[in-house]
Amino acid sequence: MRRMLLGAQLRRLRESKGITREDAGYSIRASESKISRMELGRVSFKERDVADLLTLYGVTDEAERQTLLDLVREANAAGWWHGYTEAMPTWFQTYVGLEESAARIRTFEVQFVHGLLQTEEYIRAVIRVGHPEAPDAWVEKRVGLRLERQKLLVSEQAPRFVSVMDEGALRRWFGGHEVMRGQAQHLVEAAEAANVDVRVLPFGTGGHPAGGGAFTLMSFPDSDLPDLVYLEQLTGALYVDKPDDVREYTKVMDALERAALTSEESLDWLRAYQREL
Repeated sequence: MRRMLLGAQLRRLRESKGITREDAGYSIRASESKISRMELGRVSFKERDVADLLTLYGVTDEAERQTLLDLVREANAAGWWHGYTEAMPTWFQTYVGLEESAARIRTFEVQFVHGLLQTEEYIRAVIRVGHPEAPDAWVEKRVGLRLERQKLLVSEQAPRFVSVMDEGALRRWFGGHEVMRGQAQHLVEAAEAANVDVRVLPFGTGGHPAGGGAFTLMSFPDSDLPDLVYLEQLTGALYVDKPDDVREYTKVMDALERAALTSEESLDWLRAYQREL
C-alpha cells in the first residue's frame, strides 16, 4: 500500500510538470516501463532514485521532500507478516499488506466463514482439510498467521468490515459439532463490534449476481489509492484494479447486501443456527 501511495504521489508530481515517463526514466538511468511500475507501486524504491525524481519535479521544500523520502523507507520495511513467509505463498503476502492498510473491506464468501472471523478450532480444521499431510508445526504456523491477522478488526485503525456469507458457507462443516457451535457463537460476538457487519444470504433468497464466487473489495483511506478487488484461486490470486471492473464488483456487492438479511436478522439467524447444532 505504501508503494502504491508513493507511486501515486510521484505520478501526480510528474504530470503537474508535464514531464514524460521517458524523461523521468532517463533522469534516474531507468526505462519508461520502470517509471510506470514505480508509479503503480509494483516495484521497490531506491531512496536515491526518489530524491532525483523529486529534484526533477521541482520539489525543493525540505519538509515535503523528507515526508516522501520517509515513505520510501516505510515502503521498503518488512511488515509483521514477513515472520510467517514460510507458511504462506508470496501472492498472499501482498493481500495481507493491503488488508492491513484498508479503510473498508467488503467480502462475499460461499465456501468458508471469512478468515478474519474464524475461530482457532475452525481455522485448524479448514487448514487440515486442504493440507491433510502437512506437518503439525506448519499447520500451527498457518493458524497463528490467521489469528494475527484478526487483530486488525480490534486495532486502533480497524477498518469497516462487511462480510456477506452465503448460507452454504455457514452450514458446511469443518470440525465437529463443538467447532461449528463455537464458530456460530463467535460470529454473533464479532458482529457486536461497531465496525463489523455480519450478513447472512439465505438459500431462500434464490439466485444472486455473484456467479463468479467469493471476492473481497477493498477501499483505502488515501484518495490517491483506487479501490481494488481480490480474487483468490487455488494456486494464486488476481488483484483487479481497473475502474470499470471494480465498478462491476461494487454493483454486485451492493446487490448482495440488499439481498442478504439485515444485520439484526442475520444475528437472529445465527443464534437459531447455533441452537440447531
